[in-house]
Amino acid sequence: MARAPWDEFGAEGGLFRKLSAAAATEWRDYTWHPFVQRLSAGTLPLKAFQHYLIQDYLFLIHFARAKALAVLKGESLAAMRDKAAAVLAILDETKLHLKYCAEWGLSEADVVTVPETAETVSYTRWVLDRGYAGDILDLEVALVPCTVGYAQVALRILADPARQRDGNAYQSWIDTYGAASYQEMAHAAARRIDALGVSHGGEARFARLAADFAEAARLEQRFWQQGLDAAGRG
Repeated sequence: MARAPWDEFGAEGGLFRKLSAAAATEWRDYTWHPFVQRLSAGTLPLKAFQHYLIQDYLFLIHFARAKALAVLKGESLAAMRDKAAAVLAILDETKLHLKYCAEWGLSEADVVTVPETAETVSYTRWVLDRGYAGDILDLEVALVPCTVGYAQVALRILADPARQRDGNAYQSWIDTYGAASYQEMAHAAARRIDALGVSHGGEARFARLAADFAEAARLEQRFWQQGLDAAGRG
């Protein structure tokens, strides 16, 4: 049976696919969360999306810090250079994110003065904690569900028979993560997990790595859910 395109990340028998298979329920609940399904259908309340955008901007700040920690934890000079470039790319992305927020009626002041929610704090600090406590593989396993998950979300939406194809207000968001450049970055992230699994004893540590991967997926679920909850309070 042919694999769905969103199942093609990582190599057959590699660590990434083993981790996603071990967390199959959590991974599905993250990558096809009701928030995502409503993005696909074009029925997501604007308030839910705006809440998500603001918290995602705040998330990116800590994601950059985690990538900076990966420079420190990097196993080689080449890895350190790659992670340093990733930090700069994320910091540039925060500027673009503010412009994107403006398209949705959110000024820079609206975004930067909002406090982090409990969902944002718990996710970002957990990732940093895994990086401080472990090595580069522990940190990358905590980070990779975000990078690869968003690529898979876009592919799932694009294949969704119920997707609103014309006039979907969220099409630009879908296009961002469905773009070839983002998809290749996500594939590279999965390949890196496979490589680190070989070089850093992934098999011997699989139980802990799988628990971390599943926890990251659960934290991603809660990140989506906070948008729906915010809209519900409206």
